[in-house]
Amino acid sequence: MIDAARRKLLGLLGMAPFAGGVFSMSAASATGTDTRPGSRAAGSTPGGTSGHSVSAIARKRIQEQHLPNIPLLTHEGKHVRFYDDLIKDKIVTINFFFSRCKDICPVVIDNLVKVQKILGDQVGRDLFMYSFTLKPEEDTVDVLKHHMQMHGVKPGWTFLTGTPKDMELLRRSVGFTNPDPRLDQDINQHIGNVR
Repeated sequence: MIDAARRKLLGLLGMAPFAGGVFSMSAASATGTDTRPGSRAAGSTPGGTSGHSVSAIARKRIQEQHLPNIPLLTHEGKHVRFYDDLIKDKIVTINFFFSRCKDICPVVIDNLVKVQKILGDQVGRDLFMYSFTLKPEEDTVDVLKHHMQMHGVKPGWTFLTGTPKDMELLRRSVGFTNPDPRLDQDINQHIGNVR
């Protein structure tokens, strides 16, 4: 039974890679240690300085370039920050959608609902699911709530909106872009760009 559930989960995850990326910060990367065979002693660097400060600097640089700490609004009307509140030291899934999308968005959301069912109460505890709107001017808190109800989304999965400028910054920062500028401007081309 467990193997069947595992196969089903892997199958669903295989269908949904275009839905979002998974970001994780392991304990090793958070502390600057490297546990791979042949690595230096924990916390040491070639110059003999503490790996903790080097790791903190690298982590801050990555955060600033790819994980902007923009203000967002949840489907519950709660104000949060992308980096500090949502992803720092967490394992997350991220996808972008808009509520009026009739093509791939509903398929992606429905596949992620299946993943959420398989993971059960781990979602919101061990893994966090986030869906970000591409049309914040249309997808208000009430629209997000309705969209979640319509798809049967359970607790532990958060839908978010923000200003159009911040949502575009987030989309670009996490790499949900198309290298062809013409295609990148087409909001229906936002799926399949996993980073």
